[in-house]
Amino acid sequence: MPLVCGAMSSAPKAKTVSPAAPAPRAWQRMLSGRRLDLLDPSPLDVEIEDIAQGLSRVARWNGQTSGDWAYSVAQHSLLVDRIVRRLDPRLGQAWQLAALLHDAPEYVVGDLITPFKAAVGPGYKQLEHRLMQAIHLRFGLPALLPERIAALIKRADGIAAYMEATQLAGFERPAADKIFARPRGKAAVEILAWPLEPVAPPQAKADFLGRFAQLV
Repeated sequence: MPLVCGAMSSAPKAKTVSPAAPAPRAWQRMLSGRRLDLLDPSPLDVEIEDIAQGLSRVARWNGQTSGDWAYSVAQHSLLVDRIVRRLDPRLGQAWQLAALLHDAPEYVVGDLITPFKAAVGPGYKQLEHRLMQAIHLRFGLPALLPERIAALIKRADGIAAYMEATQLAGFERPAADKIFARPRGKAAVEILAWPLEPVAPPQAKADFLGRFAQLV
């Protein structure tokens, strides 16, 4: 048979499809064995032992504090809980628990100093907010706190920051007055006289868990 020269029709080649890249891991394994999804946290994966473990080892002020140990977020949380009770002696136990847990998301996201949070942008706050809601629901608190309670905890948090700044972080009072605003009022004057002393992580963890047990 004679050969026929010219273009030959052929079936189109099949396109090569690259396999989809796996989604980056967004969960963290806890010592309890739970896997907490940081982007979509479930209350069922939140355990108080994990929170206490993490917070007792997360340093306030990026570790730039005096003492043999870092001043941990666990200690800070206990201080804020104590302050809210002094500001409002009739505060219910549920809201005292909310004060104790006010920085609980930091057991996985860490404690960023305020200037760095501003630089990171709203993404960090959204992540922190979702974690807080999951933690609240896990321990029987409303996802969003009443405004009065949120304001009370914020005030206590500010007083605690001022105390830590002047007692542990090396701030002179004039600088602290300008940056953090000196707390006012009779109760605040009493609170500011409370001494702060960093403790070892195991002690901070035990104290945190002990206070939690009292509240639940």
